[in-house]
Amino acid sequence: PTSAQVSAVPQLGRFRYTLDNNVLTTEQRQFYEANGYLLIQKLVSDEDIERFRKEFMRICKKEVKLPGVMIMKNESLRSQYGQSEEVVNKVQDFQEDEELFRYCTLPEVLKYVECFTGPNIMAMHTMLINKLPDTDKQTFLHPMHQDLHYFPFRPADRIVCSWTAMERADQDNGCLVVQPGTHKETLKPHDYPKWEGKVNKLFHGLLDEDKKSPRVHLVMEKGDTVFFHPLLIHGSGINKTSGFRKSISCHFASSECYYIDVKNTTQEHLEKELIEMVRQKYDMTSVELRDIWNFRARLVQGERINL
Repeated sequence: PTSAQVSAVPQLGRFRYTLDNNVLTTEQRQFYEANGYLLIQKLVSDEDIERFRKEFMRICKKEVKLPGVMIMKNESLRSQYGQSEEVVNKVQDFQEDEELFRYCTLPEVLKYVECFTGPNIMAMHTMLINKLPDTDKQTFLHPMHQDLHYFPFRPADRIVCSWTAMERADQDNGCLVVQPGTHKETLKPHDYPKWEGKVNKLFHGLLDEDKKSPRVHLVMEKGDTVFFHPLLIHGSGINKTSGFRKSISCHFASSECYYIDVKNTTQEHLEKELIEMVRQKYDMTSVELRDIWNFRARLVQGERINL
């Protein structure tokens, strides 16, 4: 059959999580529908990754000052190394950094993002993660969680994360771990895990984790990119090597998504924690959760509608 016949109307009803734009093959769409994630190999070039790495090093050396950026560090190593690659665990909300934000505008990335969000695309949440070599305390183990817990906008099916490995990621250095098919479940209650001395700020995890649910370790090479649904349960292990495991990511949403009120929901305590952090950091007396997201959000394709 011709491609026109393949994407004819009878097929439309089969797919809930992906949109018809002739980028994904039927097999890729079926895989995402069933599993909630899709891995695309060698999507981002070595040249771009090297540029992101250099900019991260400049941020570590405080050669770059960025409004709104949140730099997360292992405070226990700070006296030993100062602020450096050995200490900085995450650069979050880098939307004001022209060089890093290029990631969110790469045509090769947006081509796939559009399959999940549609043509009007907002970059909502950005992170460059530098998973440090871990200790017995497992400081950088990220508990299993759903990203939607952090987001006060819906619908979930029009949100997607793009996560690119900046070097090989495997079980030794703490690659992503996913529970396939969990994107079909509801948003579950999250909070800080009951781990002695192992809790990072805002690293919430599932309160009631199903230990028997099958898990897949996503072994990825440099430049490989995984796209996943915000309800997919995932996390990452510890870095047992002496090197660093870097990745860069962005959560994208259709600009047709809309904000919700999280009061009286499982997300309410996160809202309070986040607002308190922002008030203290910027000495603000009044700030709303929507204000924080409006500051982060950037239109990267199409037109801005709701978000």
